[in-house]
Amino acid sequence: MAINKNHEFEELDGIKCGIVEKNVRPERVEFLKQLLELNGFTVIAVPSPAPKAAPAPASKEGEETAPSAPPPASTTFTVGVTDYTFNTINAIYGRTLKTKEGSIVTMAYWLQKELVSHDDVPYYEFK
Repeated sequence: MAINKNHEFEELDGIKCGIVEKNVRPERVEFLKQLLELNGFTVIAVPSPAPKAAPAPASKEGEETAPSAPPPASTTFTVGVTDYTFNTINAIYGRTLKTKEGSIVTMAYWLQKELVSHDDVPYYEFK
């Protein structure tokens, strides 16, 4: 059980993991995997569970119901690291993650709003 929403962990592929992000697109998985492995974490990404299907509408007597289509395959992933104490917020604002260029990962870089991390500009001054 998580301490709070920012410190989640669960079992992914049979390994207890700290959850980095859920419902992530494949491009984002690749970005996170490269960044976190660069910082010494072992990353595990598994397909997110399919959303629960809504129950079929009730039919009147004598009417046939069409078979419902199976839910679409999951195109999102849950990303975790084997260090189950990992906390995304603490790692970013604690300035413990680095880019491949050696600069500190900022929130804008983490969210992929910038291609280069500008760690010389405080996050509260970021426009």
